[in-house]
Amino acid sequence: MAKNKRIIQWALLAVSVVLIAAGFIDNGFREVMTKAVMICLECIGIG
Repeated sequence: MAKNKRIIQWALLAVSVVLIAAGFIDNGFREVMTKAVMICLECIGIG
């Protein structure tokens, strides 16, 4: 049972790394960063 849990954890980690890398390759991080900055500026009343 513990071995199956360990395999699932490593598989989820691998999938996560692949999806994060795909986001960086697709420049998705820029869109997220732009939206985050705009939300923060709106919160303090500048944007």
